[in-house]
Amino acid sequence: MFGTKKYSPPGHWMGVVGIAAMKSKSDFSETTYAYAKTSIALFDAFIQCWNIKYIYNTLRPETAIDRYFDPNWRPHLQTPPFPEYTCGHCTISASASEVLTGIFGDNFSYTDSTELEFGIKSRSFTSFRSAASETKDSRFYGGIHYKYSCERSNVMGKKVGELIVTRLQMKKK
Repeated sequence: MFGTKKYSPPGHWMGVVGIAAMKSKSDFSETTYAYAKTSIALFDAFIQCWNIKYIYNTLRPETAIDRYFDPNWRPHLQTPPFPEYTCGHCTISASASEVLTGIFGDNFSYTDSTELEFGIKSRSFTSFRSAASETKDSRFYGGIHYKYSCERSNVMGKKVGELIVTRLQMKKK
């Protein structure tokens, strides 16, 4: 086993915050507000997700397929070395997308160029939620999560994000 390097999912979303702040021409206070509120949402979403991961301790698709169907099958994405349910990337993406939508508005289109240095092409999205939805699908089609896990994680992350948007009041100057 080996690990390939690129930004972590929360690091990726922090890059998206920077892209949105630049596109919206946010000043220092607005940018700091966006980074702070998004990072709190990411942190809370990960707490929720990882708590459940180690309650259910669900087998990854690769392990189940290798064990019961085809020992030579490999997923398109690298399988992480921790339990499958819930999906961290799906949970935090939905959470961050709700917060960013609350800050920059719905249908805020942007081009994600955060991972160009790793050979990953830029991707354009019509909204933060559409990016979270693509993340949900990618984890399933990449072969590292079950569909129900991706869908449920997206719902849970959205709820965490909504909670941050409605309950976390921060002073904007």
